[in-house]
Amino acid sequence: PFVIGDSLIGVTTDTTLGGLSSPSQMFPPASPQLPDVIFYYKSSDTTQACKQGRSTTIRLRCNPTVTAKDDIRLPSNCSEGTCDGCTFHFLWQSQHACPLCTENHYREIISACIQGIQTTSYVWQQPLQCYEGVSLPAQKVSACVTLDFWLKFGVSTGAVAALLLISISCYFWKKTRKLEYKYSRLMMNSGGKECELPAADSCAIMEGEDAEDELMDLSNKSFFKKIKSYSRERTSDGFDSVPLKSSSRLLREEED
Repeated sequence: PFVIGDSLIGVTTDTTLGGLSSPSQMFPPASPQLPDVIFYYKSSDTTQACKQGRSTTIRLRCNPTVTAKDDIRLPSNCSEGTCDGCTFHFLWQSQHACPLCTENHYREIISACIQGIQTTSYVWQQPLQCYEGVSLPAQKVSACVTLDFWLKFGVSTGAVAALLLISISCYFWKKTRKLEYKYSRLMMNSGGKECELPAADSCAIMEGEDAEDELMDLSNKSFFKKIKSYSRERTSDGFDSVPLKSSSRLLREEED
């Protein structure tokens, strides 16, 4: 037996360290979000074939599906783990190489609203790149309202609003028709009469007219009324009797 590495040079995700290298094409590619962690080892023993000593690189890769503790793989092009006998390469896949699971590693799925019930489920993000840590939350069941309900509610509300608007419009239309009918009747009734509104100002006494004309008119009317009353007295023979007055007496009565 011989030693292929007795001292740890370093641990990194870089493919080169301290003159040693671990070509990525020797193994299947890893996830870009979670690169391999590479351990670099070196042996101080030198041989004629390995004058610089032997070296070893071990790639530690996260694989939550691996349950075996020692899942170590060799390069596909070098079945012995080395192509020159001096540098060895290994790939070690393990669950313990994965980070702990957090809330960022799962997502929720909300189902459709069916008969007022909606479920919320949680699943892991794929591909899964974590181990242990938090667990998936339990499924949640909640009450919900379907889109059909809101659609029916909107249609019903719109129909009620439309009927209300039509009713109000009909009410005001009928009221306006009644007012128009009353106004037209008023205009027809007042069409043959004089000295009524809106032409009431035609019967008013204009400024500058003499008020004596009105007094004389009233005195004349009273005088004719007296004559008319006297003329209705009839004599026994069927003829009207009209008493005559002297001019001087008539003048005195008019002055009174």
